[in-house]
Amino acid sequence: MSRSLELGLIGNSSTCALIDASGEYVWTCLPRFDGDPVFCSLLRPEETPDRGFMNLTVKRGRTPRQRYEPNTAILVTTFEDEAGGSLEVIDFMPRFKRYERIYRPPLFVRILRPLTGRPQITLRLRPAGQYGAASPEVTIGSHHIRYVFPGQVHRLTTNVSLTSILDETPFVLDRECVLFFGPDESQTRPLETLSREFLAETRKYWQEWVRYLAIPFEWQDAVIRAAITLKLSTFEDTGAVLAAVTTSIPESADSGRNWDYRYCWLRDSYFVVRALNRLGATRTMEDYLRFVINLGTRHGEQHLQPVYAISGKPEIPEREIGSLTGYRGMGPVRIGNAAYQQEQHDVYGAVILAASQSFWDRRLDRPGDPALYALLETLGQSASRLYARPDAGLWEIRGEQRTHTFSSVLCWCAADRLARIGARLGQDARAAYWTKQAATLHGEILARAWNPKRRSFTATLDGDRLDASSLLLAELGFLPAEDPRFAETVKAIEHELRSGDFVFRYREPDDFGPPKNAFTLCSFWYLKALARLGRREEARSHFEALLAHRSRLGLLSEHIDPATGELWGNFPQTYSMVGIIESALLLSAPWEGAF
Repeated sequence: MSRSLELGLIGNSSTCALIDASGEYVWTCLPRFDGDPVFCSLLRPEETPDRGFMNLTVKRGRTPRQRYEPNTAILVTTFEDEAGGSLEVIDFMPRFKRYERIYRPPLFVRILRPLTGRPQITLRLRPAGQYGAASPEVTIGSHHIRYVFPGQVHRLTTNVSLTSILDETPFVLDRECVLFFGPDESQTRPLETLSREFLAETRKYWQEWVRYLAIPFEWQDAVIRAAITLKLSTFEDTGAVLAAVTTSIPESADSGRNWDYRYCWLRDSYFVVRALNRLGATRTMEDYLRFVINLGTRHGEQHLQPVYAISGKPEIPEREIGSLTGYRGMGPVRIGNAAYQQEQHDVYGAVILAASQSFWDRRLDRPGDPALYALLETLGQSASRLYARPDAGLWEIRGEQRTHTFSSVLCWCAADRLARIGARLGQDARAAYWTKQAATLHGEILARAWNPKRRSFTATLDGDRLDASSLLLAELGFLPAEDPRFAETVKAIEHELRSGDFVFRYREPDDFGPPKNAFTLCSFWYLKALARLGRREEARSHFEALLAHRSRLGLLSEHIDPATGELWGNFPQTYSMVGIIESALLLSAPWEGAF
């Protein structure tokens, strides 16, 4: 059986793990999301890995079943054998309030709980270092094993026989067993007691967090799972939001479109915080604004990169490594992302859009104020200067620069929202200034982005190619949905970019040739555009079809093969999970009158 993206995600906003359908840890970076993957078998063919995983097998076992505990990030895998024995494996990372702070150590807890009979199991724990190249030096204590790598030491503390783990010998599971894997720290309390306490408190945390989400009436389970996934994809220490937790999952088979997404794209982050805000989860936006403000303080307020390390560090040098062969052997595996060196002018508007709600939302601990407005104005000046200049665009084309319509529209958004914020703060002169700036940008973009021969807005100013980002023009407020040019644009995209249930971001060849798979988020943009055009039943049908393509645990990746429905690209993709939330909020029947 080859690798697939049928993976469960556990985490606690410090780091995370991906666990496959057989209960194997296939991707885990320590001590944080962008660290060295101690478990990395996801990027090796299934038949070849000799290290970089933690798994469990059951003698004469049947196909396991997997689920999340309701409204949590706690993953449960149930195993059965042919003799009627069974057990469940509970995987989670602790996250709960302790001493008035959130306790979220980079610690993985695995509980093995016998249910029936006397199942015979084998545990294998083979961590790796240096992106799969190195095996550890192993030292043994009374109830722990230390895995020593240069610069990093991991510890397994357990009540399982250490010999059975080191020698990978089978044993009968006749009592509850616990494995704690993480930092090289002693556990001074009984593991059984501590694991149950951590499990109960973590369950309580997630269920309470979900309880206060403003979810729609319909598609509640899908929205809750998407919201938890977005929360797990944030690095709470700095406020950074990750695009995805993996690197180098190809956008399509053997395409070479293998990128490292374990970083904070300012554009992606805007969509994430907007989605969580709409559910009432405002803390992520506040943390993210702290991240952006710190970027401006450290690196200068007038220039923004499209992407930063989750620490806020600007440099993310990209390189290929040979120690991992890639997902299904489809390399290369890349570490870092050269997009940090690109010019992507939409980022100025994305940051201002993300910050705008803080000036209206009365729930926030620290709402937007004149000091934040002054910072945003410096970004607005950059947007006004750059709106008609070529850049790499939101799709990060590496081979050439164009004057992308989406980048120009986001620069207009910067000016437009600054005008509104200025009026909100009573700074009438600044509001008037930005109103004039927005009108100037709007007029030129409108004149140059609309192609009367194509009867559509185009990917670039004065261009003739289509781009799915034009589906956002009404949502961003650039023109009303009633404008016939918006309907014509949607019609053109339907004709040229749609393939069955899916919408491509564009069709023309780029640095790697024509794209073969559809970008998942674009399909959500399309159905939201349908809804705004009054085609709600079509939009609902389209939404149901997209939900049917999620993994069995309710997650989505970056791309989908339109021919097979198979998930491709980095996983889980925060962009794609945002699409679930925003589509459900837009299309759901109201709670009022539902009972």
